[in-house]
Amino acid sequence: MFNFEEELKKLPNKPGVYIMHDAADAILYVGKAVNLHNRVRSYFRANIGRGPQIDKMVALIDHFEYIVTDSELEALVLENNLIKEHRPKYNTLLKDDKTYPYIKVTLGEAYPRIAFSREMKKDRSRYFGPYTSAASVKDTIELINKLYRLRTCNKKFPRDFGVDRPCLNHHIGQCTAPCTGNVSEEEYESRVEQALRFLNGDYAPIIRDLEEKMNEASERMDYEEAIRYRDLLQSVNQVAQKQKITDADCEDKDIIALYKADDDAVVQAFFVRGGRMIGREHFYMTHVSDLAKPQILDGFVKQFYSGTPFIPRELILQYEPEDMRLIEEWLTKKRGSRTYIRVPKIGDKEKLVELAAQNAKLVLERDKERIRREEGRTIGAVKEIAALLSLPHLSRMEAFDISNISGFANVGSMVVFEKGKPKRSDYRKFRIKSVSGPDDYACMREVLTRRFVHGMEEKDALADRDLEETYGKFSKFPDLILMDGGKGQVNIALQVLGELGLSIPVCGMVKDDNHRTRGLYFQNEEIGIAHASEGFKLITRIQDEAHRFAIEYHRSIRSKSQVKSVLDEIPGVGPARRRALMRHFNSIEEIRDADVDTLSAVPEINVRAAEEIYHFFHGSNCDA
Repeated sequence: MFNFEEELKKLPNKPGVYIMHDAADAILYVGKAVNLHNRVRSYFRANIGRGPQIDKMVALIDHFEYIVTDSELEALVLENNLIKEHRPKYNTLLKDDKTYPYIKVTLGEAYPRIAFSREMKKDRSRYFGPYTSAASVKDTIELINKLYRLRTCNKKFPRDFGVDRPCLNHHIGQCTAPCTGNVSEEEYESRVEQALRFLNGDYAPIIRDLEEKMNEASERMDYEEAIRYRDLLQSVNQVAQKQKITDADCEDKDIIALYKADDDAVVQAFFVRGGRMIGREHFYMTHVSDLAKPQILDGFVKQFYSGTPFIPRELILQYEPEDMRLIEEWLTKKRGSRTYIRVPKIGDKEKLVELAAQNAKLVLERDKERIRREEGRTIGAVKEIAALLSLPHLSRMEAFDISNISGFANVGSMVVFEKGKPKRSDYRKFRIKSVSGPDDYACMREVLTRRFVHGMEEKDALADRDLEETYGKFSKFPDLILMDGGKGQVNIALQVLGELGLSIPVCGMVKDDNHRTRGLYFQNEEIGIAHASEGFKLITRIQDEAHRFAIEYHRSIRSKSQVKSVLDEIPGVGPARRRALMRHFNSIEEIRDADVDTLSAVPEINVRAAEEIYHFFHGSNCDA
């Protein structure tokens, strides 16, 4: 038993990180402290206006632990890492935890390439970004390669000169083919330099060049070539127009502001690189109801910049974060040179912050409307179904379906919808064990029996706290069972539930002659449902999902059965070797095309077995 009074006395007067756990040992909250003794003890004093969210968290604390650090800066870094790893329930969390793309110029190798990258390493490459749109980055790379005819292959030079014939890019005029050895490094580096100027925003030379070539091609009536240059020119102009000048000082900076309404907050960030705004992005923050705006911004800055490799020279913020001095020190250390945090009150920078805040407000208001519409499709639809069936409570629905072909490889599916949305982590597949032949009722009886027997066993185990790790597989029972059929399927489900002593409403989805749902079968009567209603649309989605999930599982079983039958015919290949082959190779075709040496490279396959496999596919007794 954790003794709070004793453990609070042991807290050191040093900086560090504290971790709050609930009774199931789940992490509720991670925080940092300049003085662990004072900070942690403050949670267990009488209510001092911390807010209902924190009070609720404190009521759930079963025990705590702490890690002492040498400095407050170390505590900040450790706090960020722990929050990112565990995502505690009561920490302010950045929902959109993204990795942003970069354009990488591989200057450290002969004949450099322009490549897409999700990380910025300390190598000899030059990086541009981060950008907010991966699609735009890929389009820009494709355009640069077309303009300057740079290679896209991974060959190493001079080692790979003349090893292979030039690729298709060379034949369609999009690569100078350095692999032939006919392009000097000086000529190629000149093209790379032009590409670097393009990436730095110097578009004028290439625009002039393309216009001249387009006009020349038009004058000599080579209209196909003129159209090619015209298309390239349009692409360059499009990229140039996206780069809006925002500042004459050509510095890298991020402009960050937020908008909060009730329990929701959106942070908007403008990314400025080399004086040009290259993009913007918005981020949702959770668990913010009790927090002031500076606290939310503080949490955002810590979490966002702990996950991105690029740190700008300047952060222009709407509010001063709580740990401003510490964050500035941390970012400076991370960047390797000085980073400044500014909170402007007047001037152009303040206007940019206000613009970011307005954008955050627009995003939140727009998304609230979208969420309202989405709730109509989900929660609203669930309420319609509950009212139609006179159910006092409806949240979780489970639907079951059977799939087979003339009784071959009978399988069952269970799909779960909670609050009108699919909960795929709770989907389950069943390989039918007790039924051979096409008997859907018997198959459904087995599926339902296994599902609820497992659930009851897990509930008992959970009550004894012996098998808590199994929680969530079957032990959460539905508020409504949906059967892909009418009276017959419903009666099978009710029989199974009755035998197990369970009372769960069961509803059938009745189909018309065209196999489309026409109504619901519930408590021995068919209930009509308006086809235009959200409830009907949700029922149809659930039915389609159960059917899809069952068919996909049946298809995979059929495929594995077919693979097994082919490999079983090979002398000397038993279950262990068959599994080894299928782990090593992606398909039967790869096994068929492999030579003896490749086959014998599989650990479980000796030379003799490899020869048997090879001769099976290539010998005179094989039709392949």
